[in-house]
Amino acid sequence: MTKSSPENKKKSISICWLRRDLRLNDHAALYHALKGDHPVLILFIFDQHILEQLSNKADARVTFIYQTLAKINQELQQQKSALLVKYGRPSEVWKAIVDEFDVKAVYANQDYEPYARERDAEIHKLLASKDIPFFTFKDQVIFEKDEVVKADGKPYTVFTPYFRIWQKKLDDFYVKSYPIKHYLKNLCQIDVPPIPSLKKIGFEESEQKFPTVHFETKVADYDQFRDFPAKDATTRIGIHLRFGTVSIRQAVQEALQQKADKWLSELAWREFYMMILWHFPSTVSHAFKPDYDQIQWRNDEAEFEAWCQGKTGYPLVDAGMRQLNEIGFMHNRVRMVVASFLCKHLLIDWRWGEAYFAEKLLDYEQASNIGGWQWACGSGNDAAPYFRIFNPEAQLKKFDPKMAYVFKWAPAYRSAIAPVPIVEHTFARDRALKAYKKALR
Repeated sequence: MTKSSPENKKKSISICWLRRDLRLNDHAALYHALKGDHPVLILFIFDQHILEQLSNKADARVTFIYQTLAKINQELQQQKSALLVKYGRPSEVWKAIVDEFDVKAVYANQDYEPYARERDAEIHKLLASKDIPFFTFKDQVIFEKDEVVKADGKPYTVFTPYFRIWQKKLDDFYVKSYPIKHYLKNLCQIDVPPIPSLKKIGFEESEQKFPTVHFETKVADYDQFRDFPAKDATTRIGIHLRFGTVSIRQAVQEALQQKADKWLSELAWREFYMMILWHFPSTVSHAFKPDYDQIQWRNDEAEFEAWCQGKTGYPLVDAGMRQLNEIGFMHNRVRMVVASFLCKHLLIDWRWGEAYFAEKLLDYEQASNIGGWQWACGSGNDAAPYFRIFNPEAQLKKFDPKMAYVFKWAPAYRSAIAPVPIVEHTFARDRALKAYKKALR
């Protein structure tokens, strides 16, 4: 930690703490901070607790964050300000910051994941002990927590009625952008250390290419082509929503402008899962429907490894897993197929698959990942019924009939001698039905 500087200590400032909102435009917390009474210093903390859980020291998500912070710092330097970037456990970092600076207020956007809630409660307590207010704002969703609930105040657990109210409540007020640029003159002009290198925080730069934020051209045709993985028809906005490099309000504005109802519903699914995780944090490790925790999983490690490596003998499954392993992304239709295959064809615990996706997906978002896996397993809220078991071959014929997607990501299937399936579909289906029925009777 840097030692307290007399120059820094005498300046009264507010701090805007970036987390999952890595941008300087249309930003709730930054807007409110800049309208406050003190110059604003913008802070980002490379959270040691999170980084220590990443096994790949060239994790592309860390590189994405690092590159984004560098761009933000360049923008701030044009305003004669700079980004303060720290590495460590947030509580320790904040102890040092309040010792170094005369902090009058802290502003941040709400984060809804269980760890983030614990972290923020700890920081709130620390700041309160120093008489420093900690203001948090809604930013990464249109509607949060209990803003869309049933008449009795209980959360919706089925998407369709949730989405009906979500849409009904949507108006210009909720999607209006925050006019940050009018207040940039209130940024703090102060000397801060340069951004620490990736190497200094224990990582290496990834060579992964990241999708751009120019999603607008994909929205109009999303409904028509979204299920065909060989087509470049999805927006790839996931990573940008995950790290906040694009505003959810901007995305919803685009959906409304183009009358892209299906794409709008996908944005609402994301908020639905966040709401579910907020109200039911136990779903991180337990089935939403408790009976599903009684399933006797086979959990064959060799078969799990085959699934991870894309060596199941099912073309669409293997292509999806290889795409995931290579570029940190998998088409959404294929995500459903590979998840169903793991849980039902192989009878491997959904938590194994959820953890693997968490490790590999650039757009990994805890609420959506858990929600999607529990949906595929049948254990989640509004989930596919347990007896709905995707036939990977039927899915291939319907959504990749010319095998263009398969040949791109799993070229071995061009050969006349195709890999042998790890399990026969009818046999696996019957086995899964018996296991589920036994647990759910």
